[in-house]
Amino acid sequence: MKQRQVLQGVLALSSPLLIGLALVVLLQRQGSDRVQAIPALLIGSGLLVTSTLSWRRRRRQLLAALRHDEHHEQP
Repeated sequence: MKQRQVLQGVLALSSPLLIGLALVVLLQRQGSDRVQAIPALLIGSGLLVTSTLSWRRRRRQLLAALRHDEHHEQP
């Protein structure tokens, strides 16, 4: 169980770290070498956006389920 929590923590940090790494590479490189950092930046940003959207969807579904249960329990 502890190993799974560590894995989830590392995965949660992976997209921000990928974005940070891409930004560092963009700052350090010159000219056409900077283009090599763009895919990492796009992938990291896409993962972050996807994660945020799925988190919001799950929270909305949970709230809807709680409201649904609340209405059925009242006499």
